[in-house]
Amino acid sequence: MLDEKQKAVVDKATLNQKNGWQHIHVKGTPYECGFQEGYLLADEYADAIRVYTYMTLESFGMEYSWFAEQSIALHKDKIPPRIIEELQGMADGLTAAGVETSVDDVIAWNDWMEMTGYWWPQAAPKLMSRPQMKTHRKEHCSAIIATGDATVDGKPVIAHESFDEFWSGQYFNVCKRVEPDEGATFIMQASGPCMLSSMTDFYVTSYGLSVTETTLAGFDQYSTEGVPEWVRIRDAIQYATTIDEFVERLNSGNNGGYANAWLIADKKTGEIARYEQGLKYQALERTKNGCYFGCNAVFDPRIRNLECKDNGFNDPRQQTGARRQRWMELIDQYYGKIDVEVANKMLADTYDVYLGYNNPSSRCICAHYDVDPQYYADDPDAVWNIPFYPAGSCDAKAAGPEEMEKIQMWGRYGRADGVEFDVDAFFEQHPLWNWMKGYLKARPTEAWTLFE
Repeated sequence: MLDEKQKAVVDKATLNQKNGWQHIHVKGTPYECGFQEGYLLADEYADAIRVYTYMTLESFGMEYSWFAEQSIALHKDKIPPRIIEELQGMADGLTAAGVETSVDDVIAWNDWMEMTGYWWPQAAPKLMSRPQMKTHRKEHCSAIIATGDATVDGKPVIAHESFDEFWSGQYFNVCKRVEPDEGATFIMQASGPCMLSSMTDFYVTSYGLSVTETTLAGFDQYSTEGVPEWVRIRDAIQYATTIDEFVERLNSGNNGGYANAWLIADKKTGEIARYEQGLKYQALERTKNGCYFGCNAVFDPRIRNLECKDNGFNDPRQQTGARRQRWMELIDQYYGKIDVEVANKMLADTYDVYLGYNNPSSRCICAHYDVDPQYYADDPDAVWNIPFYPAGSCDAKAAGPEEMEKIQMWGRYGRADGVEFDVDAFFEQHPLWNWMKGYLKARPTEAWTLFE
């Protein structure tokens, strides 16, 4: 039961469910924003922790609680007070809703992707006297940004879809609008309830910036001395007013965690940029006429050769190389015609450049790993190089000039092309995966939704 003070805080927020999404609007001080989200999304958080606890042990052989302990020891003292205040609000809101949670629990939850995907592959050999671990990173998204003579009206357009394992991607259904007492108001897709930042990285801010990313495939650098990426990106989104300031804030304290190719648009100037952020090397490209895309390919040769394992940059059999070629083809096809509708059509594309025909598979911009027998992917370091892996496109997001002006975004929960994932049929056809029953959920076809 909420007391009067807590009720007044929660009453500032709203939560609406629509087309598979949890659309939450929080506002106020950091603590108030955190409390509102924790209280309103407590059931979703509790279920996510249940699934992540099971899947962490299955995926890594180490308990979720063990990663949580390492996270607190490594990163808690690197989180600034305002962010700690918001995380404490989340913990208190969850507890008030009947889900007993500490601030350390929420820190570990936000840190899970970086700890398991970036810290653990480097730490495992030292802790366990074994070779470097194969990564479990989110090296698998598609994105585009365009402006000037590439778009219908010369103004920026941005679009992105997340790829992930379906057990994780089923929680990427939170669209959050944050109206803080300091800095920019922004809307974002969160990769789960009570996420401080968007690990599925799609943002539109009142300071005129719109931002997305795709991860750098094969990146294998990490520093324990820096600041977690989810802290740095939240700072950049909330306070940056220009592309240069965004890059500067994001790179402050860079630890190599969640290394990305960032796509950034400034609606005030019409300029777009692609910022590839390695640990030792960075590359910034920018233009007022043209397109950049992301497919997990690493374009800067220093980052690609010195900080990454090459996961198929020039290989159309591999997911990265195939999507790189397909983006080039689509941009040539639609150059000068790109708007939100066309960008959404690009995200839904399932043309397989290796086979030369439409074929939903791991090699498509809209990835369907779960139906791919993986006949052609022979790189042992390739992403999810397993036949019929339950993973792929989990969502789609887009924004054009009108959405950027009004701090809105379009979102589609489920695959970008709208094809449903029937979990019962999947288990029946692929009984090897029956161990995921009770943790993997179906995702029906959902409509595009405008978040206002």
